[in-house]
Amino acid sequence: MVTSGPNVLPVSTTQAPIVTAVGESQPPAVRALVNRVTETVRDGLSRSRPWSELLDRSAFTKPDSLSEAATRFRKNASYFRVNYVCIVALILGFSLLAHPFSLVLLLCLAASWLFLYLFRPADRPLILFGRSFSDSETLVGLTLSTAAVVFLTSVISVLISALMIGVATVCVHGAFRAPDDLFLAEQDPAAVGILSFIGVPTTSSIPSSAPSPV
Repeated sequence: MVTSGPNVLPVSTTQAPIVTAVGESQPPAVRALVNRVTETVRDGLSRSRPWSELLDRSAFTKPDSLSEAATRFRKNASYFRVNYVCIVALILGFSLLAHPFSLVLLLCLAASWLFLYLFRPADRPLILFGRSFSDSETLVGLTLSTAAVVFLTSVISVLISALMIGVATVCVHGAFRAPDDLFLAEQDPAAVGILSFIGVPTTSSIPSSAPSPV
């Protein structure tokens, strides 16, 4: 008599990976946006002028007329444009930090637009409270929510006040800062704006093609 042992079921030893990279868990659109914003900010900050030139107290003088103040501001804005943008952005940031409720509302609005509309897959409808919303309904809801937050709270007043303070600060600096010591290239603006980016040499930089006398 032959006895057989108990049947043993085959057990698979293959396990699904549990830990994934942090970067792989993010949607490609989010990573692309973060990389683009980071590169833009880094490139913009690299073009800023030294802050010692911006805050040089010996260069501040009172303009003789309103036209001179406007001329100074135009030259300073062309030279310190990145620094001026940083000043306005810092004033906006400090103003929002002083009003944390407005900051939280703006962050919630930005997150809602990003994750509920911009970065949501087109083939995946938005489902809230057991109801499915189409793209048009989502857009209308986000627009109405943004309008309600902007007009029914103090967010818009905080932003406008901070922008006015930043613009006034920049205008006062540009009017009272004498641009005589700044390196302002006396070149054709069109040539500087186009040829400098595509690498085409200007007329002054092209070597003379006339044959040298023998």
